Amino acid sequence: MIDGKRRILVTGATRGLGLEIARAFAREGAAVALNGRDRDLLETHAAQLRNEGCAVSALSGDLSADAEGIVRQAADMLGGLDVVVHAASLRDRRPTEALDGAAFAALLDVNLTAAYRLARAALPLLRQSAAGRLIFVTSIAARIARAPDAAYTASKGGLEALTRSLAVEFGSDNLTVNAIAPGWFVTDPNRAMAEDARVQAYVDVRIPLKRWGRPEELAPAALFLASPAASFVNGITLTVDGGMSAQM
Repeated sequence: MIDGKRRILVTGATRGLGLEIARAFAREGAAVALNGRDRDLLETHAAQLRNEGCAVSALSGDLSADAEGIVRQAADMLGGLDVVVHAASLRDRRPTEALDGAAFAALLDVNLTAAYRLARAALPLLRQSAAGRLIFVTSIAARIARAPDAAYTASKGGLEALTRSLAVEFGSDNLTVNAIAPGWFVTDPNRAMAEDARVQAYVDVRIPLKRWGRPEELAPAALFLASPAASFVNGITLTVDGGMSAQM
């Protein structure tokens, strides 16, 4: 689906959706740098993929502290950058009354401000690619909300707006900027919910496919947006939620 020579940085690749996206790119033959904050876990994932014959590097680091350094290191490791996928995210489900300004700012910094820093650092390199791609992983929470989740919802709404704005600003550089909005996927933070019979009863009513998504089901959306097939797709958010946001 993608050119196997593509050089790709995936943030939030320590676990969950980011890791599955990174695995998918690596197994397609791309050279991939896995970024996250847990060095040991990244090295474990990278070693497993290298055992499969994949070209993978582990790049630990905190985007909130050093986005420019992470992008520079990734470009040095890979010999440039063609695609950046930003999947790093933070969740804090406390009610608004319990979430003070500092906690709101911390979540916004990881989910939105760090994405801006990453984009600002990566865009000059992506401009040098024959077909640069910047892909943000946002959430259906950008457009529909559940309580209590105000800070997360606000941050993901901002990320969708940032996607559109960058797509308009950099489209003339043959560079596309798009987002993927996952619905309910079984990842580590959601595992207890996914195993709760009461939650499953809600899923049966609320999601037309009547189940949670599997992390590997999100990766094809990223592969598509990074591929030549998406060369005229720019400024969109591709929703992958089993129909949840389509149903009243």
